[in-house]
Amino acid sequence: MLRTILHIDMDAFYAAVEQRDNPGYRGRPLIVGADPKGGMGRGIVSTCSYEARRFGVHSAQPISQAWRLCPHGIYVPPDMSKYARVSGMIMQILADYSDMVEQISIDEAFIDVTGCRRLSGTGREIAEKIKSRIFGDLRLTASVGVASNKFIAKIASDLKKPDGLVVVEPGGEKEFLAPLSIRCLWGVGQKTGEVLKKIGLRPIGQIAAVQPGDLERLLGDTGARLWRLSQGIDDRPVKPQEGRKSIGHEITFEKDTADFGLIRAALLELTEKTTRRMRLEKVRARTVAVKFRKEDFSTFTRQTTLREMVDTVEKIFPVALELTKKLFQEGTRVRLIGVSVSGLESGNSAAGPQPDLFNQVSRKEQKLAEAVDDICRRFGGRAITRAALIHPKA
Repeated sequence: MLRTILHIDMDAFYAAVEQRDNPGYRGRPLIVGADPKGGMGRGIVSTCSYEARRFGVHSAQPISQAWRLCPHGIYVPPDMSKYARVSGMIMQILADYSDMVEQISIDEAFIDVTGCRRLSGTGREIAEKIKSRIFGDLRLTASVGVASNKFIAKIASDLKKPDGLVVVEPGGEKEFLAPLSIRCLWGVGQKTGEVLKKIGLRPIGQIAAVQPGDLERLLGDTGARLWRLSQGIDDRPVKPQEGRKSIGHEITFEKDTADFGLIRAALLELTEKTTRRMRLEKVRARTVAVKFRKEDFSTFTRQTTLREMVDTVEKIFPVALELTKKLFQEGTRVRLIGVSVSGLESGNSAAGPQPDLFNQVSRKEQKLAEAVDDICRRFGGRAITRAALIHPKA
């Protein structure tokens, strides 16, 4: 049976939630991220509204550069607890249409509706219903790609943002891909892109026309995989989550960067987001992992297991930073950085029974984190910001 898979991608999610909740932000360039400090801040942009993007602002951009491009914009810190709540509502809407939902980030997911077509209609009709529900219930817009596999659906969802809907009918995958840039293929970074361009391969259609063996001889296993993708072939299933096994966040830099200060700032912000979600879901973790992707798309993960269960930035960030330092080399250009925690257990670290000095320090950190969470719940995420996210050290 031909599959019908949707990729749902929320439009400028953090910024859209802020504009929804604050009428004064609507129609204006809004940047969610670190405090720009009048152009002197050293954090990064988490996301921004489409109005801000017209000035050249984009996610993972240094906040100081965003300020230079758009000094008249509205700058607000992220409110992760609020975004997590809204994300949960979105995923519940998707679950109403299929139990085959694979959430891949806070604001996007795949949903396999193959078995729901008789009850709910065609892929397009289901996508329209989901978009209507999200807008009607949450006053937010989503862009949706509909296709026979995850790769095509993911590309399709990005083509007509915001509030887009692109359907690629079965059998039309190669024709759909043919005019698109080779950078749309997963695994084509700057170096691989340059190799392909040197031999005259620019749109995906030209890669699809090459003999697969020729591309494999040129690029090895990567060449074989790129050829399959250029044919629109992707057999990966949608994998529903069977209980949460890990919590984490990652960010793809708009431009590959060798600036370790920027990488450190991104890692700190990702750790802040992760620990807030942990405390929101009332879980602690024992294992900390980082994900590190270079410009050539080579990807590395490193993890370490701690002796205690943790849920605060103070405990997790130094570990994540040390793991990242082991992966980073001077001059290395980085495309993506991520942090995650696993080995989750319900509970809260303030309950540790041992009254030694180290646990006293841990309890102080926990009480501080709980106080910050309480302030964010009562007054919003903009009420308090970690100083290191305003002006992090390189």
